[in-house]
Formats: sequence, structure tokens, C-alpha cells
Amino acid sequence: MIQRELSDIFQRQTQATRGVIVTVTTCRISPDMSVCRGYLSIFPSERAQEICDNINANVKQIRFEIGQRMRFQLRIIPEFKFFVDDSLDYAENIDRLLSEN
Repeated sequence: MIQRELSDIFQRQTQATRGVIVTVTTCRISPDMSVCRGYLSIFPSERAQEICDNINANVKQIRFEIGQRMRFQLRIIPEFKFFVDDSLDYAENIDRLLSEN
């Protein structure tokens, strides 16, 4: 549920910036619902860390918006921490290395 709402928030925010796509690949929530670790797949991957740092700088606004959207579904709105999910780049690199041989 949180992953879907985060995806919607990022989709709306990135519509203003051309050529940037942010996808929430995974959300892992601690057992006490206090921390949510979100993994983001960001295109273009050259700017991934810069965009992720920008998102982490605005995490209070994102938490507020999640709280507004999900206030009746969640008792506790978790703190958010976002990380770059580079698993697709890693898989692409392995495929490239295998195809060279």
C-alpha cells in the first residue's frame, strides 16, 4: 500500500522534470512500522545518486503527504529512507559481460 502511494507521489513530481523516471522497486518496513526503507530505480542512472539525495532531503514533505493520503489506513506513519536500487544496472552489466564471450 505504501509502495503504491510512493509511486504515485514520485510520478506526479517527476512529470515536471523531463527525462527523469523514478520507480519504487521495493519498500521494506520495520516490524514496529517506524522505518520504511524505499529502494528507487532512477532513470537516467547517471543522475541516480543526485536525485536520491534530493528525495532524501525532502523526506519530511513525502512523509506528510503519505500521512494525508493514508491517515485512515495506518496508525503510525513511518520515517522514510530512500536508496538507489541498482539491481537492474547490475543485471544489465552481467548480461553484457556474458554476451562478450
